[in-house]
Amino acid sequence: MQQLYLGLMAATAIILLLGLLSRPLKRYGLAAPFLALLGGVVLGPQLLGLLQPDGWGRPQLLLEKAAQLSLAIGLMSVALRLPAGYVAKHWRSLLVLVGLVLPLMCLCAALPAYWLFDLSPLLALLIGAVVCPTDPIVATSIVTGEIAERDLDEPLRHLISAESGLNDGLALPLVMLPLLLLGLPPLEAGRQWLVMVFWEIGGAVLFGLVLGWLAGRLLRLAEGRHFIERPSFMSYTVALSLLALAGAELLHTDGVVAVFVAGLAFDRMVGGKERAEEERVQAAMDQFFTLPIFMLLGVLLPWGQWLALGWPAVAMVVAVLLLRRLPALLVLRPLLPALRLRRDVLFAGWFGPIGIAALLYALLASERSGEPLVWQLGSLLICASVIVHGLSATPLTRLYGRCRRRG
Repeated sequence: MQQLYLGLMAATAIILLLGLLSRPLKRYGLAAPFLALLGGVVLGPQLLGLLQPDGWGRPQLLLEKAAQLSLAIGLMSVALRLPAGYVAKHWRSLLVLVGLVLPLMCLCAALPAYWLFDLSPLLALLIGAVVCPTDPIVATSIVTGEIAERDLDEPLRHLISAESGLNDGLALPLVMLPLLLLGLPPLEAGRQWLVMVFWEIGGAVLFGLVLGWLAGRLLRLAEGRHFIERPSFMSYTVALSLLALAGAELLHTDGVVAVFVAGLAFDRMVGGKERAEEERVQAAMDQFFTLPIFMLLGVLLPWGQWLALGWPAVAMVVAVLLLRRLPALLVLRPLLPALRLRRDVLFAGWFGPIGIAALLYALLASERSGEPLVWQLGSLLICASVIVHGLSATPLTRLYGRCRRRG
């Protein structure tokens, strides 16, 4: 019980401290997820030892469920921040990003794993699939705030946010295909995979659309009859996030997809004057739910297992950060009308952060495959991305702004 209260105290203290210093930290290029991760490392067993995960029962299960809740809140925040109808308007660019770039990112992350660790092709593809989705939580810290709003073009910020929201759930088929093939005959694995795609993804889209439309319709009716007050509205979108997640899980569909689609449908129904209120509430809840996840991850990092991997682990980090995303965007640039300028392609190509979605898939794939290397490499790449993308966000955003002003 003492460890529970210590963890609660540490998480809330980090949230308070980062909230009080949010502006200067952003100015000096210190992203909140990176600092929360660092806080977990400092408080964990490797340094101060104040937080000891050995006494938490099944800490990875705790991390998985907490990350799922955090991702739901973050995805709703992204959906509400996008302009109403954004996905329908920019469907061509988003289709290329999800249908072509996402599989290429999986392949580009799988190849270094295959060469450097002498893995089977299926296991290498599984690791590539785990880290291929871009993370909405880390992406939010990059494309929001005073510096991003001043220096980045608005279409670029919206595109990065929309892609990170869409590909988190749509990466599930890429994860499940090699996972099924590792344990089942090809025909049976293919049958189960197709059922999973049609039901878990298709069912989640349908459920999210209906729930988001219904939530928006009920809100309009309640406002028209003066049943709702501002405090009630402030909790509405948070409750919608968790309702979509829980309902989708009970229906055995993809909760990640359902939450994002519900947010898009709700936003299209509501729109207008509530948008500023939605964004403020969701941003606050986003911080409250997500920063403790990075702190918890910092506590649970497998340092000894990383060291045992040796130099191939370092090469893997460098290869994935440099080659996982940028080459695919450069090659497919003619098919991406939303990325008109070279600086847009370079910025979007670099900032495809790996975060909480990859954390969920790493935990899932590690447990189902029984391969510890999936968690070891997955957690290593997540931490490397949070650090490198978090520290480079402000300098590269300012550089983008200078290039834009020079024309």
